[in-house]
Amino acid sequence: MEKKSRRHPDWLKISIPGGQEFQKIKKQLRNSHLHTICEEAKCPNLSECFQKGTATFLILGDICTRNCRYCNVKNGIPGTLNPDEVSEVAESVQKLGLSHVVITSVTRDDLKDGGASIFVDAINAIKEKKSTCSIEVLIPDFKGNQQSLQMVLSAKPDVLNHNIEVVKELFQSVRPEGNYKQSIDVLKQSKRYNSEMITKSGFMVGLGESKDQIYQLLQDLRQADVNILTIGQYLQPTKKHVPIKKYYTPQEFNELSILAKNMGFSHIESGPLVRSSYNAENALKQVRNI
Repeated sequence: MEKKSRRHPDWLKISIPGGQEFQKIKKQLRNSHLHTICEEAKCPNLSECFQKGTATFLILGDICTRNCRYCNVKNGIPGTLNPDEVSEVAESVQKLGLSHVVITSVTRDDLKDGGASIFVDAINAIKEKKSTCSIEVLIPDFKGNQQSLQMVLSAKPDVLNHNIEVVKELFQSVRPEGNYKQSIDVLKQSKRYNSEMITKSGFMVGLGESKDQIYQLLQDLRQADVNILTIGQYLQPTKKHVPIKKYYTPQEFNELSILAKNMGFSHIESGPLVRSSYNAENALKQVRNI
């Protein structure tokens, strides 16, 4: 007998994409030939965020040089960079009237600077087109290249985000081409370079981590002086990806939020469907006390 696929708990139900604002953003993205991590990673909040008029732009193409075992983004050998990508992102931010934008990328280990210069170009282009728009960058680890990191920080984004993704003990099995300490160092170095920079990180639960391992991860992020934290449920994109070991309840996510708050994080988004860019603009305002 064929084994039935796992049925998600009721609290993981998501809304069906639709609505005027949703269609507006989809049309603009297709017209400009842009990618979003919302679509590439099959984010469960795609409908909600698009309907709010927000999106996370994916630069440096849509093919990643790494093959993380939780991620649905395509991996392989990337094509050549699109010379119009940055200007198209800035143009879309202006046309959509965004007040906050998140820029992320696939990991490009094939590029000497890991794509840092393209992040800088994107930040500058958005500032030129819409100076009132706040900018969050969700960056890769740049293979630990501090020059690349400093390059991005020098462009003065409003938020520097680098996701740790998973507890230390599971890091190598889930992110085999990454390094836990290196990712923590990205966050530490960001504060050392600019102590006023608002930093952010996030991770998934449901991969088999223990409570003690989660606590240690939170301690490591606090020691890196991370301001904003996101915690969400891991959802297996396909059967080829790492299987789900546990579904955390909304109550358990609330408990994690309380724990993180007591440890000193400035803002926490913790819930089954929370992803890195969820309520990103509101998080920034909360930290700035706007």
